[in-house]
Amino acid sequence: MKVASAGIKDGFFLDKYGSKGTEKIKGMPSLSFPFSIEDAPGNTVSFAAVFDDYDAVPVSGFCWIHWILANLKKTSVAEGESRNSKDFTEGLNSWHGVLDRFPASEATGYGGMAPPDKVHRYTLKVFALDCELDLKPGFALNDLVFAMMGHILDTAVLVGKYGPETS
Repeated sequence: MKVASAGIKDGFFLDKYGSKGTEKIKGMPSLSFPFSIEDAPGNTVSFAAVFDDYDAVPVSGFCWIHWILANLKKTSVAEGESRNSKDFTEGLNSWHGVLDRFPASEATGYGGMAPPDKVHRYTLKVFALDCELDLKPGFALNDLVFAMMGHILDTAVLVGKYGPETS
């Protein structure tokens, strides 16, 4: 299985999908990037995805979750489809609770890249599953991980970079 994104050029996410973009919710980048899935197992019922930033650990103390979704039943997600798609269920991102600006209702879906210190590597992991998952909007990453156990048919990973705004 493979995952690709037209939102990545020369190894970097386009500016519009992060802090250098113009679409924001209370300062949080909110324009989700497109991605597509190829060569999934024939018995795939749905997909789940996790988009996160391990390079955030030294800065925030944890891996920053930018987007988690489940029950995707198609092989592509269009640009900006987060928060308005009926084709998948979205969970909480790490912007929830940041500076008390983001209640759970606003931190469900894509919360874009805004590295404060240097260029970060962002990882999109897509899982082909043999079932749909019993998850409600606003689920947490741990809910997704435990729900997927025993149901993962294949996994694909895509890594792209994004840098902070410059002064």
